[in-house]
Amino acid sequence: MILYRHFAICLLAGCTLALAEDPAALQQAQRAKLGNVRTVYVDELNGSDGSAQIRDMLIGTLHRSAVFVITEDAEHADAFLRGSAEDLVFFESSSGREGLNVRGAVSKSSREAGESNFDSSSFGIGDTVATSRREQKHEAMAAVRLVLRDGEVIWSTTQESSGAKYRGPASDVAEKVTQQLVSAVQSARNAGAIQN
Repeated sequence: MILYRHFAICLLAGCTLALAEDPAALQQAQRAKLGNVRTVYVDELNGSDGSAQIRDMLIGTLHRSAVFVITEDAEHADAFLRGSAEDLVFFESSSGREGLNVRGAVSKSSREAGESNFDSSSFGIGDTVATSRREQKHEAMAAVRLVLRDGEVIWSTTQESSGAKYRGPASDVAEKVTQQLVSAVQSARNAGAIQN
């Protein structure tokens, strides 16, 4: 029995080493593992106060995708979605000044027989415009990874957004992460179905 255990450990270590040396084999193995994930627990995300809201949006978009069962109990999960997220509101200021100034002057003086004549002309045009703009910006980002129970990372993505046409930045980031993950899982499951 002990000999069998040592053989199994050596065989497993050899397979792991072979996968590490061949990136294509490693990707194929990770793809197969990704295709087998059925239940996901979305862990608390690190980051600002807005990260909790992004987590909730991720749970909602993943649930609506119907690709996974989303669980609130980590003990029942095949894999964990972990990472960090930021939902930032800030102000961007800019100022400028444009101007055009034109000045001119003409003078003529003459003196004849004790009489002085002095003619003078002057004109000026000026226009200056100063602008100052302060704009509120809202951006969100998420860097997440799908981690198996043994700690192996089998998928990751980083997404940023300044908002979409009908969605705010946090919602858009959650949607982008979900689209990336669903696409990767469906591709992995399709590849698994073809090989079987």
